[in-house]
Amino acid sequence: MDLGLKDRVYVVTGATRGLGNAAARQLVADGAKVVITGRDAKRVADAADELGPNAAGVAVENADPEAPARLIAAAREQFGGFDGVLISVGGPPAGFVADNTDEQWRMSFESVFLGAVRLARAAAAELAPGGAIGFVLSGSVHEPIPGLTISNGLRPGLAGFAKSLADELGPRGIRVVGLLPARIDTDRVRELDALSADPGATRAANESRIPLRRYGTPEEFGRVAAFLLSPAASYLTGIMVPVDGGMRHGF
Repeated sequence: MDLGLKDRVYVVTGATRGLGNAAARQLVADGAKVVITGRDAKRVADAADELGPNAAGVAVENADPEAPARLIAAAREQFGGFDGVLISVGGPPAGFVADNTDEQWRMSFESVFLGAVRLARAAAAELAPGGAIGFVLSGSVHEPIPGLTISNGLRPGLAGFAKSLADELGPRGIRVVGLLPARIDTDRVRELDALSADPGATRAANESRIPLRRYGTPEEFGRVAAFLLSPAASYLTGIMVPVDGGMRHGF
């Protein structure tokens, strides 16, 4: 299936590893051009080199108010256009209510929430009809995840913002979508499993609760992200798509 991605230009944040990187790889494989971001300049440059000539890297902090303008300008300067953005932000610190400090909450809000809002607003102002804004969120949008209190507080609010934005931008022909990954086999998920006394047993228990009985792969997530950003998904907006192997049982 041709997704219509050839020569379209996207910004993908948090794309030096994990889900953002998987999405960027799939976009490039389907013919798109990407500007990828991350905090570490060397890792950004290495990831862009690995993706090839249709990728460029920009080292930015998600919480930097100047980052959105820099990223959109880089897309236009490097590849001559700007067709959408996938906002993927690394998970905030793990912990229960009593564990997380005010400083952790503040820094996570600046990066995970406000940084995403700023980039989405900037993209909305620049995109033409047919553009797309995607948010990588979490299954915690529907159900809290034990031990991820900060994420449980921020991700649902960001989903609400995304749905509001979809309503506002729909008349302009700009789509807004969210992806809700659960147990995808990334460094982040392995780090969370490692917090338990027996990571192998934890993984086995988690897999037993997934109808497909396994963790997802980053490549599977990347294919869903590329489709949702593509013209092939031109009548999909305001939706939150679980990428979770069937864990979400509600409608």
